[in-house]
Amino acid sequence: MTDAHLQQFASDNYAGICPEAGAAMAAANVGHVAAYGEDAWTMRAAEAMRELFATDCDVYFCFNGTAANSLALASLCQSYHSVICSRFAHVETDECGAPEFFSNGSKLLVAPTEDAKLTPDAIRAVATSRSDIHFPKARAVTITQPTETGQVYTLAEIRAIAAVCRDLGLRLHMDGARFANACAALGCTPAEMTWQTGVDVLCFGGTKNGMAVGEAVLFFDRTLSEDFDYRCKQAGQLASKMRFLAAPWIGMIESGAWLSNAAHANRSAATLAEGLVGLEEIAFVFPVEANAVFVQAPDAVLEGLRARGWRFYTFIGGAARFMFAWDADIGRVEALAADIRTLCAEQRSRVCA
Repeated sequence: MTDAHLQQFASDNYAGICPEAGAAMAAANVGHVAAYGEDAWTMRAAEAMRELFATDCDVYFCFNGTAANSLALASLCQSYHSVICSRFAHVETDECGAPEFFSNGSKLLVAPTEDAKLTPDAIRAVATSRSDIHFPKARAVTITQPTETGQVYTLAEIRAIAAVCRDLGLRLHMDGARFANACAALGCTPAEMTWQTGVDVLCFGGTKNGMAVGEAVLFFDRTLSEDFDYRCKQAGQLASKMRFLAAPWIGMIESGAWLSNAAHANRSAATLAEGLVGLEEIAFVFPVEANAVFVQAPDAVLEGLRARGWRFYTFIGGAARFMFAWDADIGRVEALAADIRTLCAEQRSRVCA
């Protein structure tokens, strides 16, 4: 394998398609079937979602997470409404104003918190800060599970957030780009993490879980999904050959790969973290709870990693982020840990010289 094809852990988007998703897409690539979601594959995928979540929800398939989040939030809000989110939220930092665009102007209100997790108190403080007509009326809350910093909301934390949402008349949206990783981390069912705790709408990520492309939007309260199919069409998210967005979900869900893929990614993150324990030069910025590891390290160590060919991002507070996918090679993870240990030893030698 050439250096160009060696695994990197900068993003779980680097990974290819897992066998289960690929096989299902290949199986769908036979003959002619109806277009625009009127096919048996799309219907079967939607039913698989309902069985997985143990509820009769509305299911829609989109190309990517930005569209799924933005259209879901737009369905909850009018243009004069606002959405409360964390300052780390993907909808705030990395979606190029798409939530505001597709909602015709609904404002994102950033709640001040110590980390990427929203709290009931923070939500209440923002939602009740003003009630005059000059301020966009709070209508929804969005939480990311796991968060952009790799932290996982416990079921109790989600229930507490849902309770304050109900008290304030707010809808609760969950950005689940890595939803499977959260289920694997907590050992809970999808139902327990969503509608049973009070989540109204979930964007269930498939791309980061082993699919080529595709996210699912699940409305647990079907009254909220009125005309959502029209939103998808208008936003360019209605696939003409919808079976190729839907069929991979069948392979993922019916085989259990959606969960086993996530569990392996989480174990890979834990493997790196365990390999770095005890290094005085390394500080874990956030708890390692899912498939992400964030560390602070001396510049010399980070530059040394880059010189050795490792790729990673430092977009959150300067911390190096390592993210693990469904196909993470544990040997390659251990090699990364070994390189970090070696570079830390060299750093200590320079300091002591």
